[in-house]
Amino acid sequence: MPLNRREFLKQAGFLTAQASLLSSLPVWAVSPGSAFPRTTPEAQGVSSEGLLNFIQTVENEKLNLHSLMILRKGKVIAEGWWKPYQADLKHTLYSLSKSFTSTAIGFAVSEKRLRVEDKILSFFPDKAPTSVSANLAAMRVKDLLTMSTGHDKDTTGPISQTDDWVKAFFEQPVQHQPGTFYVYNSGATYMLSALIEKLTGEKLLDYLTPRLFKPLDITGADWEIDPKGINTGGWGLRLRTEDIAKFGQLYLQEGKWQGKQLIPADWIKEATQAQVESKGGNQPKESNDWLQGYGYQFWRCRHNAYRGDGAFGQFCIVIPEKEMVVVTTSESGNMQGILNAVWNHILPAVGQLGSAGVQQELKKKLTSLALPLTPGSPTSPLTATLSGKKISVESNAQGISQVQLNFHGKDFTLMLKDGTREHRIEGGIGYWKLGSTSLPLTALKLTRSTLPKELPTRLATSGAWSDEQTFLITLRYIESAHYDTLRVHIEGDKATLKFRRSLSIIDNTEDKRPVLEGKLA
Repeated sequence: MPLNRREFLKQAGFLTAQASLLSSLPVWAVSPGSAFPRTTPEAQGVSSEGLLNFIQTVENEKLNLHSLMILRKGKVIAEGWWKPYQADLKHTLYSLSKSFTSTAIGFAVSEKRLRVEDKILSFFPDKAPTSVSANLAAMRVKDLLTMSTGHDKDTTGPISQTDDWVKAFFEQPVQHQPGTFYVYNSGATYMLSALIEKLTGEKLLDYLTPRLFKPLDITGADWEIDPKGINTGGWGLRLRTEDIAKFGQLYLQEGKWQGKQLIPADWIKEATQAQVESKGGNQPKESNDWLQGYGYQFWRCRHNAYRGDGAFGQFCIVIPEKEMVVVTTSESGNMQGILNAVWNHILPAVGQLGSAGVQQELKKKLTSLALPLTPGSPTSPLTATLSGKKISVESNAQGISQVQLNFHGKDFTLMLKDGTREHRIEGGIGYWKLGSTSLPLTALKLTRSTLPKELPTRLATSGAWSDEQTFLITLRYIESAHYDTLRVHIEGDKATLKFRRSLSIIDNTEDKRPVLEGKLA
C-alpha cells in the first residue's frame, strides 16, 4: 500500500538510508502530490539493466516518449521526463481519459444511481429522434462501456460537427443489434460523460473530484468540453504522469487506497476483464495488444495485463501478476512498439538482479533524458540582417499579417500579429526556453472540443539555422502531446514562412495551412 508523502518522510529508515538518493534527484523528478516511496529497481526484485534496455529501445526506435514511470509493489523504481517535459506539467491523455470515465460509471453504479443494463435512451427522452429504431431502443449503458453500441463506425466525427452532441448521437444509424458488434467509438464514451452529468447535475470532472481525485491527491486536472459544456469523456483529460500512476495503482489494489475501498473490487474485476472481442492493429493476435479483448473502457493486453490507452502512446499498463504499473506519455506513431518494449525488456527484468554499475547508469540516464533540440547552427550571416526587421505577410487564411524575429545571444523572440492581437514567443538557441503563448491551438487539435481557460498555454521553444537563409523554430506545447514547427526562409527582401504540425510529420503528410509569403520592411 503506498504511503502518503508525509507518512513516508516520517519513516526514519528512509530518511537515513535513502536520503542521499532523494537529494540526488533533480527538483522536477518528484511531482506535486507524490504518493509513492522511491527506491531502486533491485530493491523490488527488478534488474536495472532491463529498464535501461527499455529506454534505449524506445530512443533507438524513435518512439518519442515524453515521460515514464514504473512502479512495483507500490514503489517507484524508475521515472523520467524527456526535457522539456517535466514532472509538474499535465499532459493530454487522449483516450486514456476513457478509463477515468468508466470509473465514474463505476462510482454511479455503486451509489445505485444506475445499472449497466439500463437503456441509455431512458435517461434522455427529450433527445430521442422522431423515429426510434429497435436497435437504438435496445442500447444499454453496458454497450457504451464495451464499445458495442451497434454502430458501424465511430460516431465522434458526425456528432462533433453539431452544437448538441447528445441529440446528434441518437440520430446516428444503429446498424447492428447492440452488444453484438464492436467498433471503437469515442462518441459512446462521450455519452457516458453526458449520462453522469444528467444523473448528478455535475460535470464528469466535478463528479470524480471528491470520489477519485481528492483521495488520490490529484490536483489541477482539467478536461475538454463540448459546445454545451459537457466534458468530452472519451478524450481531453489532462493529468500529471504520477497522477496516472496513482490511478493504475488504485486498480492494481482492486480499488483500495490507503486502507479505504474507493471503488468496489467487483467493479474493478468486471471493468478490466474482456467483455467483448476487440479489433485493431495490423498484426496477428499473438503479437497484437489490440486483439486481446475489451472491457469497460479498458483494453486487455498480452501477459494477462490490462491498460488504459490513449492515442500516440498515453499508457497506464497494469500487470497484476508482477505487481507492476507502467505509465508512459508520448507522441508516438508506433504504439505497439512501446508495448513490445515493455514486454521485451521490463517484464523479463522482474526476478533478475543487476549490478551496481548498471543501476548508476540507469539513474544517470533517467536524469538526463531529453528530446532533440531544433537541429542546425546557432548563427548565420543573416542573423544581424533579419533581427528586428518586420516581415509584412500577404493576406492568408490564418490571418497572420506580420512576423518579426529578434536575436539576442542564445535567445530569440518571435512576434506574430494576427488581426489586432500580437503573440510574443521567447525561444532558446541550443536549449529549450520555457514560456507560454496565446496562439490558438486549432491546428494541433483532432476535434472541435476546447479546454476551459485554454489560453495561454505552456510552451517550450527552440530554434536554429538549418541553413544560412532558413531559421527553423520548434514550438512544443508541453501540456499536450504535440508540437509545431515554423520555417522562416529569406531570399533577398522576400520571406517564406511555413508551419508544419507534428502530426503531419508523423504521418508524412503536408500541413493544410498555407505557405505564407511576405517582404522584409
